[in-house]
Amino acid sequence: MLQPGRPRDRARGAMLGLAVGDALGAPAENLRPSEIRARWGRITGYVAADPSGTDDTEYAIFSGLLLARHGSALKVAHVEAAWRRWIADLDEGPFRGAGFSERGTLENLRRGLAAPISAQHRHAWSDGLAMRAAPFGVFAAGRPAEAARLVAIDGSVSHEGEGIYGGQAVAAGVAAAMAGAPTIAVVASALAVIPDDSWTARSLRRAVAVAHRGERAVRSAVVIGGYPWTDLAPEAVGLAFGAYAAADGDFRESVLTAVNMGRDADTTAAVAGALAGATRGASAIPPEWKAPIGPSRGTCLPAMAGHHVLDVADLLTSEEEGKWRFRTTVRRLETAADPAEYVLAAGEREVELT
Repeated sequence: MLQPGRPRDRARGAMLGLAVGDALGAPAENLRPSEIRARWGRITGYVAADPSGTDDTEYAIFSGLLLARHGSALKVAHVEAAWRRWIADLDEGPFRGAGFSERGTLENLRRGLAAPISAQHRHAWSDGLAMRAAPFGVFAAGRPAEAARLVAIDGSVSHEGEGIYGGQAVAAGVAAAMAGAPTIAVVASALAVIPDDSWTARSLRRAVAVAHRGERAVRSAVVIGGYPWTDLAPEAVGLAFGAYAAADGDFRESVLTAVNMGRDADTTAAVAGALAGATRGASAIPPEWKAPIGPSRGTCLPAMAGHHVLDVADLLTSEEEGKWRFRTTVRRLETAADPAEYVLAAGEREVELT
């Protein structure tokens, strides 16, 4: 039995939390809160008859397996080769459930374009990297900057700009949470690895600034209401971190807050679940939510069929569960005239797992 708070429990919490959030959020994807309430009331558990992960889970498994193979030596060439071998060159059926960024990437790869040119398509700003970023935080536990570096390498095949920043924020946040960082330090770690003036950073700050007022305030602070697509990385990452902050890292509330805000709900709930799972561990995930999560069905990525997120978590976790040290500048949030602004508090906090 895994001990709560131990590295393996946190790793499994991050990956299982991602899959659980994905499965819980999938039915609410692209819906408004009013539409969710009209169909189910407030979602408090699975509403699908046969819940399972979507492309979010399968791509996280794909990236996690690749990272487990190459570790810190991961290169763009490794990622591009894996995309070509395991995705682009396969002929099995339609590419079901894939996002626009993945479709654009595959079209470019099949045309013979190499990374980073393969990421030059109309949806390079999507949350497609953010949804698969958690494994990098698991691998680089306690090292947010390294997690951000590695996920940017993975993302260079499919994303640019804000799409990369979204993935880096998630990977860094998970890396901090894996080492026992408090919620506010997890947020600070995410912000520390992306440009201050980026859309992703502004969205994340706005969401967390109003998180104490609940999901309605978070959604209003972040969502681009008139825009038809819901897979914007700055929006999805902002909603996910807002949900996580509103719940102070509690797993159940982090995920349900993300689910009930709608929009790209499978991704926002997957990210919130990964953050909260890394924070509280797999032992904090409700048993009735864990039970339906089995090996990947390969619905979107046939090559990933049969792989389980827990196996990926174990591959990414060091066998030696020794001491991890995490040091970050803790940021204190204060309500100001502009709720998007953060006030930096002096001092550092170190968390040690033994």
